[in-house]
Amino acid sequence: MDEETSFTPNEAEVGITASVEAVENTLNKFLDTANVSRVYGEPIYHGDTAIIPAAEVLTGLGFGTGYGFGSGNEGEGGNSGKGGGGGGGGGGRTLARPVAVIVASPEGVRVQEVVDPTKIALAALTAGGFMMGMLMRLISPKRAMREIKGE
Repeated sequence: MDEETSFTPNEAEVGITASVEAVENTLNKFLDTANVSRVYGEPIYHGDTAIIPAAEVLTGLGFGTGYGFGSGNEGEGGNSGKGGGGGGGGGGRTLARPVAVIVASPEGVRVQEVVDPTKIALAALTAGGFMMGMLMRLISPKRAMREIKGE
């Protein structure tokens, strides 16, 4: 006769609670990065002029958790008849970059864009590579068709 090992609900609840708390803490940290104070910096005053830096903040997050308890048959496939479980993990990244400076003076308010030459260069290289690839396909359409067909 098979014996079943029983676990109290408390054992499973402890693991699940720990997993949920870990996820909640991580989400709270990432939500903190979406705060308006992360986007607009403290004003810098120079005479009658106030300068306010503005940034773009991007956040990505992924996580997973797991927990399980169960019972098994004694000696079946090396199973000791005990259950258990656990596990969890996650990761994320936050990127911030300056995008503009807001200048407020007696003459009015204007937004001065911050130009990122690296981003412009990368966009130009990507567009150039794409155009070169399309040009090569136009020059040799038969070769391109053979590549598509896998010959």
